[in-house]
Amino acid sequence: MFTGLIETLCTVKSIRPSAGGLALTIDLATLAKQCEIGDSIAVNGACLTVAGLSGKLATFELSGETLRKSALGRLRPASRVNIERAMKATDRFGGHIVQGHIDGTATIGTIKRLGRFADIKFMTGARLLGQMIIKGCVAVDGISLTVAEMDESSFSAAVVPQTLQNTTLGTARVGDVVNIETDIIVKAVKKELKRILPQEPALTAEKLQELGF
Repeated sequence: MFTGLIETLCTVKSIRPSAGGLALTIDLATLAKQCEIGDSIAVNGACLTVAGLSGKLATFELSGETLRKSALGRLRPASRVNIERAMKATDRFGGHIVQGHIDGTATIGTIKRLGRFADIKFMTGARLLGQMIIKGCVAVDGISLTVAEMDESSFSAAVVPQTLQNTTLGTARVGDVVNIETDIIVKAVKKELKRILPQEPALTAEKLQELGF
């Protein structure tokens, strides 16, 4: 499990085809000394397993499912990525519950700079928006953010200077595609309510006749 509090920014060294997926190599810099093969690390919010370590370089295998659900396939050498190691049971929990399981992607629609702050609008579909609530949590490229506003095609977040300085959002541009993980609590509650609440009957010819049509 992760918290959405990014530890550091790292640089992609290479990304190449590998057995039906991609092999992603990242320079973890000094963080590599604290990592081992088999560790779980969130890369732009996607939980990946360290498959190889060579000095500062860590290699991760990206499956077809990961590539379909996330924007990791868009990475290129020299791309900067958000890195967070899986939290320990004894760690302070400062963000929100982030599983590292990407639900889909969004596209940055607008970036409005307000001094050292920024309001960023993310364009996405009804499926992801249906799993969000205003003032609820969402992970954008692994960054824990609060949903400030929503409409039928987007949500917005107010991003503080600390986040802009220490994550990829500081250099983000309109049109960039980002990974989205919605709040597991909202998803669980929505699923349970759908199970226990009565559902509207399907609109049939008989029902229309009953209504006088």
